[in-house]
Formats: sequence, structure tokens, C-alpha cells
Amino acid sequence: MMKRELIKLLVIGSILFSGCSSDADDSPINSGGTATKIPIPSSGFTSPNSYSGMSLVWEDDFSGSSLNTSNWSFETGKGQNGWGNNELQYYKKENTSLQDGNLIITAKKEAFEGSEYTSSRIITLNKQQFRYGRIDIRAALPRGQGLWPALWMLGTNISSVGWPACGEIDIMEMIGGQGRENTVHGTVHWESNGTRAQYGGEKKLTSGTLADQFHVFSITWDATSIRWFIDDQQYHVIDTTPAELDEFRRQFFFVFNVAVGGNWPGSPDATTTFPQHMIVDYVRVFQKNS
Repeated sequence: MMKRELIKLLVIGSILFSGCSSDADDSPINSGGTATKIPIPSSGFTSPNSYSGMSLVWEDDFSGSSLNTSNWSFETGKGQNGWGNNELQYYKKENTSLQDGNLIITAKKEAFEGSEYTSSRIITLNKQQFRYGRIDIRAALPRGQGLWPALWMLGTNISSVGWPACGEIDIMEMIGGQGRENTVHGTVHWESNGTRAQYGGEKKLTSGTLADQFHVFSITWDATSIRWFIDDQQYHVIDTTPAELDEFRRQFFFVFNVAVGGNWPGSPDATTTFPQHMIVDYVRVFQKNS
């Protein structure tokens, strides 16, 4: 997702738990702590619980009453230059909640600390990090011009080597508005001769949008390649055997977030309705049996 500002924030130790409270009542958990139910899709693709020759090494099915902080930390704030992408949101932990066994990240239009929008961003750095395997994430996405949900990974050595030298694997990105909500993007970023390189692919649905029902966004990742899937249908692959792609043979951690605005999607407009939600049913990591 080209979140350049994360480098600086990690280096100065800005993985914080915000103490600020929400001043709006349209998130899944409002300011008074009362649950506000949001519609959860009842249909969509579901991936298997097991794969031949592989074992489930980690999962989060978000079945508790609050986010499991043994797995996740919050990143908060605006980031310099909008997290490196001129994004418009302020990330707050209050915009993350759980409902009926689903993670809800809510993007809202609300004035907060100089921003016009709020959302959430959670990471597994120093808690859950992985090298190789199959990753399945079942999610339903928000909709609307300017929305930018992402399910992605960064190399755990980011604080020492910086971005993009740490490597970035974007399992799923979607750009809202302008008829783009039927398209999933899968991309990698890395450093080549001192500059950022990237290689991505995309897949359009035959009907509907990625907000209509659940889809499963997956990668299979080993020492030689990364392959991207939606609903178990491969749509992109990269050969990672070249020496300059060695960062993809190291450990990575997860980042889940919903950005608002930024260089890629552009800003919300009069057609955009808030609040918007990214709903994640589960994340699972499988690895080959030894």
C-alpha cells in the first residue's frame, strides 16, 4: 500500500494505543459503549479449514468481545503526509470493533484532531509474523469514492532497513468509486538499485462488487514465488527467485486498514456515504508440514 510513513513511525516507536474516545455514534461501538449493529453479508465464498500437506499455524476468527491484543496492536494518528500517500483519515482504535465473530473497521466522516475522517489500522508486528505459507482472509469491503481498504504485509525488519527494502506484499487492495469496486489488486513492492520497484495484478468480478458479499483473498508464498487468489482462483504470480527479491524470503507481519482519500483513490465526494465498514470474518495461515 506504499505506506512510506510507517518507516518513520516504527523507528520512533509510535505503535500506540490511543486514549481518545469517539465523538460519534455511527460506529459499531458508539461513544457510550452501546453496540450499534451493522449489516453483515450472509453469503459469499468460504475457504476450507485445511489443505493437504499443510497445517494451520495461526488464525484469528474474531470471536471474542474485543480485539485480541496478543495478536494485534493499533497504529494511530495521521502520519506525516497522510501516511506517505496524502490520505485524509486519522486512525483511532475506537473505529475497530467485533460483531458476531467478525472484525469491523469503520471509516467515518467526523472531525478529529485536524482530520475530516477517522478509521482504524491494526498490525501484528512483534506478535504474529510469518515466512511462507498459504494465507486466506475472508472479508467484505466498503464502498464509495475515496475508500481504500487493504489487507497486506510488511517485512519485520522495516525498522532497521526501511521501506521498501523490507518488502511489502499487498494481499488485497480495493479502490472505491468510479466503477472500481469490482476489482481486487494484488501487488508487491521492493527496493531495486536504491529505488522502489513494484509488480501487481488485478482481477475483476464477473458481476457485483466486493462489498456485496464475502470473498476470500489469498496468497501462496514460498522461496520462489508469490501467487494471488480470489475465491481460490489465481489471478497473479511473481517469480521471486532473482537476488534483488530476497526480502520476500524473510518474515512479514500483517496490516489491516481502511484509508480514506489518498493519491490512488482520490478524495471522497458528494456520492460517498459514511460510515463505511470493512468486515473480516477470519485470517488463517497454513504452512507445509515438515
